[in-house]
Amino acid sequence: MSGTVIVTDSTASLPAELAAARGIVVVPLQVVIGATVYDEGPGGATPDLVAQALADFVPVSTSRPNPATMVEIYERLAREGAEQILSIHLSGDMSGTFESAQLAAGQVDVPVICLDSRQVGVATGYAALSAADVLDAGGSGAEAIEVARSRAGAATSLFYVDTLEYLRRGGRIGATAALLGGALSVKPLLGIAEGKVANLEKVRTGARALARLEDLAVEAAGDRPVDVCVSHLANPDRAAQLADRLTDRLGDNLGDRELWCGELGAVLGAHVGPGMVAVCVAPRDC
Repeated sequence: MSGTVIVTDSTASLPAELAAARGIVVVPLQVVIGATVYDEGPGGATPDLVAQALADFVPVSTSRPNPATMVEIYERLAREGAEQILSIHLSGDMSGTFESAQLAAGQVDVPVICLDSRQVGVATGYAALSAADVLDAGGSGAEAIEVARSRAGAATSLFYVDTLEYLRRGGRIGATAALLGGALSVKPLLGIAEGKVANLEKVRTGARALARLEDLAVEAAGDRPVDVCVSHLANPDRAAQLADRLTDRLGDNLGDRELWCGELGAVLGAHVGPGMVAVCVAPRDC
């Protein structure tokens, strides 16, 4: 094991094979469906399971890993040879995961540097990957965490939802905003600003929402090299359509890198609901 180990959480949306190949340890968040608690991931809470529960009006909520769980992980990594841990997590305004990491860091002997990415989803994953790049190149943990912070800060996370109701239930937006969106029968375009969900625009149809997401993603990329990910919950056709359009328009920005397209993780999916389509644009030259 490398002297410095990166830890992130399951909302970072890193494919298991990629995380393992890069030596990144992924801590699962939990999804509570009815009275049953599942770890996020294959064999536990999957996007399909969450989407079906929401469609059936079964209560769905999410839970952070508790500090004791984080302590166990940090101590295990120390026993396996870690001399320093970089713990990179989703926005502390959206989840208590970062707080759990901070509390656990104060209870272990191995040095732990915690980073609140101020992002959600794959933007946090890209930050963790950038930190791994720095370590692989011989950089220090302090250098790696600063690059991760910069990468997350430069990323643009955009999404549209069929309804604001699921975000309202999870406390991510206010009841007034949810009521307004439903009353006008609009498709809200949302983003992440300063670690929180921000209302960007409202459009009338899903098709217009996709077109606007496409344009906003292209604007965010500019002329820089970028990584791009399109994700969805129970909306594969529209996500594939958006991914194809962005692949065409951002070919020069992507170079030989593949645009990722796939289903959103179960934890984030529980808060946005079926029909959501999102795009993350993460510059590589930040």
